[in-house]
Amino acid sequence: MATGAINQTAGSFAEGPGRVRAMLRVPHVPATASRRAGVLPWVPLWLSLGIFGWFSLAEEPGAFFYITCAALGIGALALWQAGPGLAGRLGWGMVDRLRIAALAMLFIALGAVLSGLRSDLVAAPVLGFRYYGAVEGRVVEIDRSSRDRMRLTLDRVVLDDVAPARVPKRVRISLIGAEQQLPVPGQRVMLTAHLGPPGGPAEPGGFDFRRLAWFEGLGAIGYARTPVVTVEPPRAGGALALHRLRMRLSAAIQNSIGGQAGAVSAALMTGDRSAITEATNDVMRASNLYHIISISGLHMSMLAGFVYAALRLTGVAIQRLRGQSGASVHKWAAMGALVAAAIYLWLSGSDVATERSFVMIAVMLLAIVFDRRAISLRTVAVAGVVILASTPEALMAPGFQMSFAATVGLILIHEPWRRIAPHLPWWLRPVLVLLISSLVAGLVTAPIAAAHFGRLSQYGTLANLLVVPVAGMVVMPAGVVAALLVPLGLHDLALWFMGIGSKWMLLVATWIAGFDGTTALVPAPPRMVLPLMALGAAMAVLAPVGARYGLAGNIALRRAVGLGMVCAGMIHWSLAQRPMVLISPQGDAVGVLIGEGRVPSKPKGGAFVVSEWLQADGDPRDQTAAAARPGWEGEAPVRSLRLDFGAGGVLLHHLTGKRAVGLAPPLCRDGAIIVADIPLGLPAARKGDCTVLDAAVLRATGAVAITDLDGAPHLTTSRERAGNRAWTRQAPSR
Repeated sequence: MATGAINQTAGSFAEGPGRVRAMLRVPHVPATASRRAGVLPWVPLWLSLGIFGWFSLAEEPGAFFYITCAALGIGALALWQAGPGLAGRLGWGMVDRLRIAALAMLFIALGAVLSGLRSDLVAAPVLGFRYYGAVEGRVVEIDRSSRDRMRLTLDRVVLDDVAPARVPKRVRISLIGAEQQLPVPGQRVMLTAHLGPPGGPAEPGGFDFRRLAWFEGLGAIGYARTPVVTVEPPRAGGALALHRLRMRLSAAIQNSIGGQAGAVSAALMTGDRSAITEATNDVMRASNLYHIISISGLHMSMLAGFVYAALRLTGVAIQRLRGQSGASVHKWAAMGALVAAAIYLWLSGSDVATERSFVMIAVMLLAIVFDRRAISLRTVAVAGVVILASTPEALMAPGFQMSFAATVGLILIHEPWRRIAPHLPWWLRPVLVLLISSLVAGLVTAPIAAAHFGRLSQYGTLANLLVVPVAGMVVMPAGVVAALLVPLGLHDLALWFMGIGSKWMLLVATWIAGFDGTTALVPAPPRMVLPLMALGAAMAVLAPVGARYGLAGNIALRRAVGLGMVCAGMIHWSLAQRPMVLISPQGDAVGVLIGEGRVPSKPKGGAFVVSEWLQADGDPRDQTAAAARPGWEGEAPVRSLRLDFGAGGVLLHHLTGKRAVGLAPPLCRDGAIIVADIPLGLPAARKGDCTVLDAAVLRATGAVAITDLDGAPHLTTSRERAGNRAWTRQAPSR
C-alpha cells in the first residue's frame, strides 16, 4: 500500500500542481513574495536563534556543549535523509513536518557552533591592568571619537616591561591636546599613553563594549597628551597602501569641496568620517539622517543602481544605432554594476557594515545574471546566511538588524506597489514610491533604533523625503562621474555638484534638528523585548515553512500569534521599571531614581556613565541639570540619601576622595549602603553592619543596580548579568 501511495503521489506531480492541490485539499493561494521564497528565508532566522542562544549563555561553553550541538546536527541530518523512507508509515504530511523540524535544529546548532568558532578565531590578549608609558605600534585606522577627539588604532603593539604574550593585538588611543600632524596608515609611531582594558557596561544588562572590542581584536583603549613620534615610515605595497590611497582620495575630496560638506562627501565615497565634527553628527542623528553618512545598503544600492541603469541605457542605445536587438544587455549591465560595487567596497574601507551591504547587492545583481528574481526574500536570505556564517556577532549589532529589517519591509511592499502603480498617473508614481518607501523603512526600523539608541526622530520621514532623492540622483552619481573623470583631470565639476548635494543634506538636517520636539527619548527596553518582537514579526510576515507541501495550517492563527508576540514585547517594554539605584563601575558616580527623574550624586565626574543612565531612562537632561534635582544631602566628600523600601528606609552614602577612608567607619551601621571610589579597607568585623561597594569590590563586580525586592534592597551586578564569557574574564594583572 505504501508503494502504491508513493506511486500515486508521484503520478499526481507529473499531472501538474493543480492535481496535487486537489489531492491534498490545499486551497490555491496567490504567490506572494514570502510564499514564493519558501523555506529559505527561515534559514537565517534559525541561524540567528542559535547565535543569540550562544551569546545568551551565562558561562563560556566547553567541549560538551559543542559535542552536543554536533550530535544534534548529525541527528537532524539523519532524520532529513531518512524522511522519504518513513512516508509509508507516517504519511507525507508528518514526514515533511519532521524534516522541517530537523532542518531548523540543524541550523540552530550550526549557529551556536559558528559563534564559538568565531570567538576562538578572534581571541587575543586583553590588557588586565592600568598602563602608563611608551606605546609603539603601526597605524591601521584613524577616526574621530564621540568627544570630537582624533583616535589612532594601532596593531603590532609594543609596551614597555610587558611580555609579548600579554600585549594586546590592537589598541585605540585618543589624542588630547593641541592639533598636530596626523600619521598615515602603515606608519609606525610611538607616543606616551594611558591604557586600560575595554570598559564594561554602564549598568547591569547594558551595552557591553567589551564584547564588541573582543570581536574587533581591541585589547586596550586609552588616551595620550604627548605628540605622536614617527618611528618608521610606511612600507610600500601591502593592504595598508590601498588604505593610504583611500585617505588621500578623502583628503582630495575634502579640499575640493571644503567645510563639512566636503567631510560628508568624503565619508560617502571613502568611508572616512574622521573630518565630520560631533556637532554635524548630532544634527544628523536628530533629523534621522545619520545613516546617510554611514555607508550602508542605501549607498551601495544607489551606486549600483546608477551604474546598472547607465550601462543598460548605453547598451540599448548602441544596439539601436547598430540595428541589433535581443542581446542580454541587462546581464552585462548587472556585471558592470557588480564590479562598480566591488570597487566601492574597497574604496570605502571594507568594514563589516560595508561588506554586509556589498553581499546583499551582489546577491541581487547575480540573480539578474542567472535569470532569477532580484528583489525577493531569497536574495536577502542568502545575504543573511553569508553574513551570519562569517561574522555571527553581526547579529547583535544595530546596523545588521536595521538594514535587514528595512530591506525585508521594502520587499514585502514591492508586489502590492506593482499592482497599484499602473493605475496611478506617471508623474505621481515617483513621489508616492519615495513616500511609501521612507514610511515603511522608518516604521520597521524605528523600534530597533529606539531600543539601541533610546531616541525616535519625530520628523525623520520628512528629512529623508527631502534628502534621499538628492543623495540618489545627485550626490552618488556625481561621485561616480568624478571617479571616472579623475584620469582626465575633469573631476572638479562633478565634485562641485556633489558638494551642492551634500550642502543640501546638511541644510535640511540643521533645519529639521531645530524643530521643537525633534527627538523623543524612550527608556531602554529589557533584554528580551527586541528578540521577542523580531521573532513575532518573522512569524507574521514569512510564509509557513511547509506551504509548498500543503502544511500551511491556519495562516491567520500563525500571524495572529506573531503579532501577539510583537504586542507583548511592546507592552513589556512600556511596563518595565528602571533600577532605583545605579552605581558606576569605578564608584565615582551614583544615580538614584526619584519622582522627577534620576539624580546623580554630583554634577561632574563619571560623565560618560551618567549620560548613559539618563539616556536609558529616557531623560533629556544632562548631568548638571539632573544633579540639581532635590534628593542628595551634604557636600563632598560625603553625600547621603535615604532610600525608601517597603520594610523601612536605608541610608545610601557616596564617598569620594582620599578622606573617604577615615569617614567611612562611623557611617557603617544600621544596614547602610556605602559607595566609594577608592578602597576603604574596613575591618571584616564592621562589614556586617553595612553593605560596602568600594573601588575594590566594584573592580570585581562592575556596575551595580539596586532594586526593591519584597520590601528590601536587592543588588544586581554587571558580573552576574554578563556571565563568565571570553570577553568578561579578567586578564591577570601586572
